[in-house]
Amino acid sequence: MSPYETVLFDVSDHVATITLNRPEVLNAFDQRMLDEFAAIWKRCRVDDDVHVVVLRAAGGRAFSAGVDRKAGRERHPNPWSADDPGFFLGAKQNRVWKPLLCAVNGMCAGGAFYWVNEADVVICSPDATFFDPHTTYGMLSALEPAALARRVPFGEAMRIALFGLDERMGAERAYSIGLVSEVVPGGVEELWTRAHTLALRLATKPPLAVQGTVKAVWDSLSMSPHAAREIPLIYPQLTNPTSQTDFTPGPRIEPEIR
Repeated sequence: MSPYETVLFDVSDHVATITLNRPEVLNAFDQRMLDEFAAIWKRCRVDDDVHVVVLRAAGGRAFSAGVDRKAGRERHPNPWSADDPGFFLGAKQNRVWKPLLCAVNGMCAGGAFYWVNEADVVICSPDATFFDPHTTYGMLSALEPAALARRVPFGEAMRIALFGLDERMGAERAYSIGLVSEVVPGGVEELWTRAHTLALRLATKPPLAVQGTVKAVWDSLSMSPHAAREIPLIYPQLTNPTSQTDFTPGPRIEPEIR
């Protein structure tokens, strides 16, 4: 039984599966979900039985509609002391270097990009749509599109940020610009099955090598081109074995042709 109220959580075969479980409000996040995600990311970070994380959503209509505007969230009265939702929701902001795979079905809106933007692999079902309603409601959109602009062309990130509810990006467009790496035919069950298959492949690989790879690549995003060449060199020197005889690979899997 899941110890959380807003999500389902399970660990099996070194795969932690997180299922957003507020379908009655399109899996929007409230303060309870924010707090639970902070606890979940800490658990995933320190539990070495977890090698990879899958994030998915219950219900057929939405991956997440972002913040629950009715329930709201706690805000510090001093804006300079306030916490952004990303501090709770973002895997990388919580120093989780175990690969995160997001499986998106239905609507992925607004604050849902906190998860997508910090995922390592994003796949979706054909009914997935991506949009940011902030400006339609008179709200400034900043952190979500700023992080999104590191994943997709600048113009695409700006268009999502500016047009609000006037436009929604479909699955095929998301695939064509690299927001998702695969569109899985079928419905939610097929999407979840595919996500689990990919997660198991990552979970069988030597975990320190995988986690070090994730951290090195993400760290390089904030570096100059020179630093991105030099500093990540430290990671394989720390993690890789001194000789191939010390290296034990994971099980051999017949590669797919994508």
